[in-house]
Amino acid sequence: MIMWLEIYFANMNLEYLFSIIYNLFLSICGAYLANGLIKEFSPMFVKKNLKGIDLCKKSKEFLPEATGVISSAVYLIILFFFIPSPFLRWIFDGSPLFPYHQACSYLIFYIKLFLVEFLSGILSICCMVFLGFADDVLDLRWRHKLLLPTVASLPLLMVYAATYNSTSIVIPLQLQPCFGKVLNIGVLYYVYIGMVAVFCTNAINIYAGINGLEVGQSIIIAISILIFNIVQLVRLEQECRYHMFSIYFLLPYIATSLVLLRFNWYPASVFVGDTFCYFSGMLFAVVGILGHFSKTLMLLFLPQIFNFIFSLPQLFRIIPCPRHRLPNVTSFRCDELSFLGKHVMRLYTALGLVSTKVQLVDGVEIVTCNNFTLINLLLKFYGPTHEKVLVVRLLIIQVLCNIFAFFLRFYMAKLFFNVVE
Repeated sequence: MIMWLEIYFANMNLEYLFSIIYNLFLSICGAYLANGLIKEFSPMFVKKNLKGIDLCKKSKEFLPEATGVISSAVYLIILFFFIPSPFLRWIFDGSPLFPYHQACSYLIFYIKLFLVEFLSGILSICCMVFLGFADDVLDLRWRHKLLLPTVASLPLLMVYAATYNSTSIVIPLQLQPCFGKVLNIGVLYYVYIGMVAVFCTNAINIYAGINGLEVGQSIIIAISILIFNIVQLVRLEQECRYHMFSIYFLLPYIATSLVLLRFNWYPASVFVGDTFCYFSGMLFAVVGILGHFSKTLMLLFLPQIFNFIFSLPQLFRIIPCPRHRLPNVTSFRCDELSFLGKHVMRLYTALGLVSTKVQLVDGVEIVTCNNFTLINLLLKFYGPTHEKVLVVRLLIIQVLCNIFAFFLRFYMAKLFFNVVE
């Protein structure tokens, strides 16, 4: 049995190479297709009232919204065509490659496991695209937005439970005297997986508001994950399957998203909509969870994590929150603030995170402050900035944070764990 499995894994590199080349070919074809479809269907979105005005510009021209659904659909088509690729040997080879029944049974289990994971990932992404487009059409409230990724991640959770069902985590060295080296957290692990999916989708959605930011940050994260996968393929051959799984998903995404960025870059001719944000977040959750590097994935979301924490007072309505948290100021009556809200405003002002101005209008105190986002924080420090320059600075921050994330992952982790894989 061992001999036949060794022969199988010795031939895997060649098969992986073919799959990568085929995946790249499909990705390039998909990029050309996405480019043509966005040009063709964008006017139809406007006709069907899927349109919006760029609130950061003086022009009142309507632009098509939710065009992220086009690149998402092309991405899914690419993956559908790619499904047979990793299994071509067993599709075209009629003779039994593994004559020993026991070895063959192990191999069949291995192949089926990979196929089930692959299909569950596609299903979760497909569900998220559908629900994201529903959000763009129906303009759902935030409490509903939190529910959508939870529903879409169910195939992911169920497959993880049916295949791995491992709910143990490695404890950092500093806590091992209290909890031991490994701790089984049971159902909390599935709660964690669900929260990763919810966070990834919404973190990109709330870190938006200027041309090119949603797509730009997503592409940088995807390229960073791809670099991590390649590094791990070189370092750890035994984890090859997990990282190849991730690469198969990422290459078509990068290709189609680069095309979408071309249309969404300043000055944007299309808006990507919530569909693209949800689609991107779910894709990252899929590769991070099924690729077994969810902690590394979170490190690549450092700007999004900061933006989320910074935004919490507005997200939880402690501070009045406008419908669109643009790079702008928001005004509200001072008496609208609760006791907690007043203390939060004082804290943020003292830390220099927001600029506040209080005016007396018709005997009522009106508070004016910038929205609680990383975009506005950058404007506070740099002053008035051209939109294109601002998005470039934000994307540079994303790149620098991802470089720092790799430093934490491969060097600082040694301070907390004996073995860093």
